Amino acid sequence: MTTKEKSYQSLPAEILWKEELDWLELYDQNPKPPGWRLSPATVVTFIIGTDEPLRMPKGKKLPSGTNATLRVTPKYVGNRSLIERCTVTLAGERGLMLVGEPGTAKSMLSELFAAAISGTSSFTIQGTAGVPEEAFRYGWNYSMLLGKGPVPEALVPSPVLSAMRQGAIVRVEEITRCMPEIQDMLISILSERVIAIPELEIMERALQGFSVIATANLRDRGVNEMSAALKRRFNFETVPPIADAALELDLVKRQTRNLLDRSGFDIPLDEEITQAIVTAFRDLRTGLSAEGWTVDKPSTVMSTAEAVSVSVSMALEKAFFPSKDIHSAFPGYLLGTVEKDEPADRGKLLAYWDGPVARRGKNDDPVWKKLHDLKDVLK
Repeated sequence: MTTKEKSYQSLPAEILWKEELDWLELYDQNPKPPGWRLSPATVVTFIIGTDEPLRMPKGKKLPSGTNATLRVTPKYVGNRSLIERCTVTLAGERGLMLVGEPGTAKSMLSELFAAAISGTSSFTIQGTAGVPEEAFRYGWNYSMLLGKGPVPEALVPSPVLSAMRQGAIVRVEEITRCMPEIQDMLISILSERVIAIPELEIMERALQGFSVIATANLRDRGVNEMSAALKRRFNFETVPPIADAALELDLVKRQTRNLLDRSGFDIPLDEEITQAIVTAFRDLRTGLSAEGWTVDKPSTVMSTAEAVSVSVSMALEKAFFPSKDIHSAFPGYLLGTVEKDEPADRGKLLAYWDGPVARRGKNDDPVWKKLHDLKDVLK
């Protein structure tokens, strides 16, 4: 298989949205902070998207094949002011900490910011309990170190050091999963913007444009508290779940469609089932149905990301097993999501079936009536 024939499961934002980023870079006439690819206003536009197409300024010479207009695809569904505050934080060279429940698009946002501001999102550290000091500072090629001693070519830069050298953004995903003493490696980097390398007797100073975006989940187990000193180096922004039901439904449909298209099969999307998935997830997440009925909330988050996963799985199941009634798969997928943190939450899902699901079925909603008839799947 040649390189051109390879089909990757996912691509970084700077490649996935390359055409938009290139177009916006030509379009952008606003002042840019040093080291930034796009201006703050255009970064926000790239992430939030536009309702109407943008038009290239008059007199702008365009490369061959470049359109004069572009409708920017919305990539984040949520509060515009949140994106503006995050952008201002990064423009002021403060570290940005995105916190929130799992599945609220924190990692996606950090990737989009890095792609729009630095042109690359590849400088990334995935936080785990086993992340070493070298991931935040530097390491050595020990074979070369033994042969030549501590020379510059034997140095193995960390993602942080590489980002400092290029004046780019480094992303630290799930920082609270790192041990506290490892997290605190960032304190001097955020304060002084420098990494000392005593073996080479040099100080590596960050170029303009360098910054840090970290993410942390509020409800995850197995995490470590950040020190007060490190917290002071970040501006914290909470990324909430999507408040508007219609916007969440639209997002789930779009994300499901994108993932199904990637599968290589021509799979239709069942609108009624997708609506039921989003409705059930919102009911169980918020503890209140759209009709105002109280719902017993399970321990797990019931995130939008998980709703997309269930939607994709059900569509694939329908495609691979066409003789099977797609409705019959829904209770099992929903149960798997609800039970993953607390098996006893099966009782809460059964109560949901006896409450809102049953009441909707009695109101002659055919989808919910069919779902209620499948209650035995949950037992």
